[in-house]
Amino acid sequence: MREGPSKLQFWIIALIVGSAAGFVTLGFRHAIDALQRAFYGVDDPRLLHSFAQTLPWYWVLIIPICGGLAVGILLRLFTDDGRVCSVADVIEGAALHDGRVERKAGLASALASLITLSSGGSTGREGPVVHMAATIASWVSERIHANGMTGRDLLGCAVAAAVSASFNAPIAGALFALEVVLRHFAVHAFAPIAIASVAGTVISRLSFGNVTEFSLPLDNDLIVYVELPAFVLLGLVCGLVAVLLMRAIFWADDVGNYLQGEMRVPSWLRPALAGALLGGLAIYFPHIIGVGYETTSAALTGQLVFHEVLIFAVLKGVAVAITMAGRMGGGIFSPSLMMGALTGLAFGIVATSVFPDISGSETLYALAGMGAVAAAVLGAPISTTLIVFELTGDWQTGLAVMVAVSVSTALASRLVDRSFFLTQLERANKHVAAGPQAYLLSLYKVRVVMRDKDKPGAASPEACLALMEQGVFIGPDATLETALPVFDETGHSFIPVVAPATDKAPATLLGALFHVDALGAYNRALAAMAAEEHS
Repeated sequence: MREGPSKLQFWIIALIVGSAAGFVTLGFRHAIDALQRAFYGVDDPRLLHSFAQTLPWYWVLIIPICGGLAVGILLRLFTDDGRVCSVADVIEGAALHDGRVERKAGLASALASLITLSSGGSTGREGPVVHMAATIASWVSERIHANGMTGRDLLGCAVAAAVSASFNAPIAGALFALEVVLRHFAVHAFAPIAIASVAGTVISRLSFGNVTEFSLPLDNDLIVYVELPAFVLLGLVCGLVAVLLMRAIFWADDVGNYLQGEMRVPSWLRPALAGALLGGLAIYFPHIIGVGYETTSAALTGQLVFHEVLIFAVLKGVAVAITMAGRMGGGIFSPSLMMGALTGLAFGIVATSVFPDISGSETLYALAGMGAVAAAVLGAPISTTLIVFELTGDWQTGLAVMVAVSVSTALASRLVDRSFFLTQLERANKHVAAGPQAYLLSLYKVRVVMRDKDKPGAASPEACLALMEQGVFIGPDATLETALPVFDETGHSFIPVVAPATDKAPATLLGALFHVDALGAYNRALAAMAAEEHS
C-alpha cells in the first residue's frame, strides 16, 4: 500500500510536479534558442546549420571550445566525477534510490547541457530535461517524506511531463515514463503519470501551439502489403546502426579515459578538447551542430541525395561520440532520431530504385528508420513508436513503423544490455538491466539483516571465531549481493560479521549473518516489488 498522501492528494501533487516539469522544459528550450542566437547570431535557431555555413571558420571553431571549457569548469566545481547526469541516472534513481536523484550534480548537469547544446555540442535536449524534471520530483519527495513507491511514481510523473512538453506528445510521454524509467505498467501509477503528462503538454502548447515537430510529405502510404518485408530488413539495418552508434560512444569514452590518464589531462579540460574536435568538424559539416532537427527534417522530406545521407550519418555518429566522450552533456534521443531518419532514407533510396513497381515513398522509409533506430537506442519500442507518430502527425503509416521498430529493438537488445541507458549502468557495475532480482540484493546492507552477537538466536562467539580463523567473515557495510555467494561457496549456515580494524581499535565481532535471514530479506523485497508492479 502507498504511504503518505491520499490518492486525491497525490494526483494534485502530480499535477503540480507535471506543471513544474513542463515549465522547466519550456524554459530550457527557450534558453537554448536564446543562447544560440547570442553565440551564432542566427535569427531562427531551427536553421542554425544553414546559417553556420555563412560564418567565419574561426567563429565556428571557437564557440564549441569556449562552451567546452565552461562545461569542464562547471562540472569540476559541482560534480564528484566530472560527468553529466543523464536518463541513466534517473533509471538508477527509480530502481536503487526510492525515486531520488542527486540534486546538486543534477542542476550543474542541466546547466552544462544547456551550454553544450547552445555552443555546438552534437546531442539532444531531451535527456537533460528528463533529469531536471527528476530533480524536481526528488525535492518534492523529500518534502513530503515519500516512501519508495510514492517516490518512484512521482519521478515517473515528472519524467512524463518533461518528455510530453519537449515533444508535444502526451501519450508517448506517459508511456516513456512507464516503459523506460519505472520499467513497469502498474495501474496505480498510470493515472497520476497521465495527469502530469497532460499538464506538460498543455504548457508546451500554450507556448508553441498544437503543431508537430516535423512536416511530412503527403504520399507516405504503403503501396502494397508485399512491401512489408522491406521494412523487416530495414529494422535489421536500423538495429545494427543503433548498436554501432552506442558502441561508438562507449568506445570513444574508453579511448578518452585512456588518453586522459596517459597524457594527464585535467578533467575540466576534456570538454574543451572535445569542443575543438567538434568545431573543426563543423567548419566543413555544420549540420553536426546542436540537436539536428534541420537535417532530420530534410531527411524526412527527401531533400537529401544518397551520398549526402551517408556522409551526414557517419559524421553525425562521430560528432555524437565526441560530444559524449568529451563529457560535454546532452541526450541521445535527438541524435538517434537523426541517425534513424538518415539510415531510413538511404535504405529507401535503394529500395525504391531497385523495386520501383512495389515501393512507396522513400520518405516512408526515413520515417520508419527514425523510429527504429531511436527505439533500439532507448530500448523503448512502445513509447518511441508513439513519439514518432506524435512528432509527425502521421498515423497512417503505423504498420511500417511498427514492423521496423519491433525488429530493430529485438536485434539491438541482444547485442547490448537492452538499451543505451541500461548499458551505461552496466558499465558502471549497476545491474539494473536484468530486473529487480538482479539489483535488489545490492540494496540491503549486512548490518541491517545480521543478528547482533548479544541478541537471542545469535551465533556463538566460539563458532564465529573458528570461522574467522578460516578467513570466512564479512564486513557490516557489505551487501547481500556480496554475502550470498559466500554461503554458496562455503556451505555454512551463517557468516561472522566483523568491523574492520582501525588505528584506534582492533577488528571487532559484531554478530553473524544467517543464510535464512538473507534469503528471507530477499524474498520480502521481491514480494514488495511484485506487489508494486502489479497494483
